[in-house]
Amino acid sequence: MSTSYLNSAIQQFRYYKLLGERTLDQVSDEDLFWQYNAESNSLAVLVKHLWGNMLSRWTDFLDSDGEKEFRQREAEFDNDLEDRANVLLKWNAGWDCLFQALEGLTEADLEKIVYIRNMGHTVTEAINRQLAHYSYHIGQMVYLGRMIRGQEWESLSIPRGGTAAYNADKFQQEKRREHFTKEKLDPFSDK
Repeated sequence: MSTSYLNSAIQQFRYYKLLGERTLDQVSDEDLFWQYNAESNSLAVLVKHLWGNMLSRWTDFLDSDGEKEFRQREAEFDNDLEDRANVLLKWNAGWDCLFQALEGLTEADLEKIVYIRNMGHTVTEAINRQLAHYSYHIGQMVYLGRMIRGQEWESLSIPRGGTAAYNADKFQQEKRREHFTKEKLDPFSDK
């Protein structure tokens, strides 16, 4: 295992952050708090839950249990954020905590043991666990955004009917080693 894993994981987290941000950008302030029913999460609730999880998991990552005493997980599911500014404040605070922790890691850290609720994980396993967890919830956010926006939704991936053109463009390019998120994170990098 090498730092290429860390770089890839960081890139993957950045990609999911971008998907969430592009979803939040497409909905109205009011729509941030829309719930399908009382048992469903709004976009704001999903952001609040991600924020709570990220602060808990990534604060003092190598040295303390990932389920911090300060975390109030049940309260993360209360749809009580006041406005878009508060939603974005939590969104950015969570991601800042995550990236600060990940960018401070070295290859030597990857096999260290960290704990989440007293269950030992290698750092690699803990990263994979959170990557899967966050992509799960961001997928929910994208789906909610798409439901809310309906026909006005702007696709975050290859739009329906666009696969042939997308593939034709990709196969016209030279083979290369490149993370698949590069064009999403830096769309003008090769222009």
